[in-house]
Amino acid sequence: MGTPEFAVQALESVNAAFKVVGVYTQPDKPVGRGLDFRHTPVKVKALQLGLPVFQPEKLSMPGVFEELQALQPDVIVIVAYGQILRKNVLTLPRLGCINIHSSLLPRWRGAAPIQWAILGGDKESGISTMHLVEKLDAGDVLLQARTPLAADETAGSLHDRLAKMGADLIVPTLNGLESGELKGQVQDESLITYASKLTKEMEVLDPKEPAEVLERRVRALNPWPGTSVVVGGQRLKIKKARLRSDLQGNEGKIYERAGMLLLGTSKAALELVTLQWEGKKEGDAAGFINGLRGRGQSFPLVVDSSLK
Repeated sequence: MGTPEFAVQALESVNAAFKVVGVYTQPDKPVGRGLDFRHTPVKVKALQLGLPVFQPEKLSMPGVFEELQALQPDVIVIVAYGQILRKNVLTLPRLGCINIHSSLLPRWRGAAPIQWAILGGDKESGISTMHLVEKLDAGDVLLQARTPLAADETAGSLHDRLAKMGADLIVPTLNGLESGELKGQVQDESLITYASKLTKEMEVLDPKEPAEVLERRVRALNPWPGTSVVVGGQRLKIKKARLRSDLQGNEGKIYERAGMLLLGTSKAALELVTLQWEGKKEGDAAGFINGLRGRGQSFPLVVDSSLK
């Protein structure tokens, strides 16, 4: 059971090692101006592999559980499926329902663990395989794999690495369950943190926060929802930034120094490396500075953090 790109490699790994009797994924959704229906990434891969695909609106709909029950699964692997599994599904397979979670549980339970690992300034992240229970991400941890976070780590780069790590970890997890050698470890409740769902409102950077925090936000919210500031009523998207802890002052202003484009914050400065006016092409700081001067504008530019 899975839906987005993150789940595709895990499907491939499981299919290569075991007999997959069914693939559950979210219903196709209309996209674009023509509202054409697009398959989920998991459905695309399942069809390529010749696997039966099921797309119920809800697992709780009449007849859906009976259809799943008829498949007689030994185990169900869940990777970012997008639906809540009730007790009747959780207790159906003899080896249980096994989830691939993109954090080192019990840290970052919840919807957006990849992004919150970066937002939280963590030095490492990883993958946990776990028994799925009715309480959110609270089941016993089976196996974990760790990875250090690079200084320039983005949510996109970490997503891709963890997807591969999850695919590598799921087969030994299932083999360990089948042999009876893998028992699982109860999570330490005192170490729990929660990764709340991302919202579009998180996009706007507030210069009242320290540059260190804002730099992490630029990386954590890339590619979605992205980050931006509002200048003169226009949204300026910040695609890439660097922390400049050696520079102080100019809070709430975009200014130039030694060829750098900088956002002054409550502590230190954020160098704006790659940016884009909404609706325009993405460019580097030099192009932005030249374009501004070509229009007869000058620095500093005042950021309006009250606009969302």
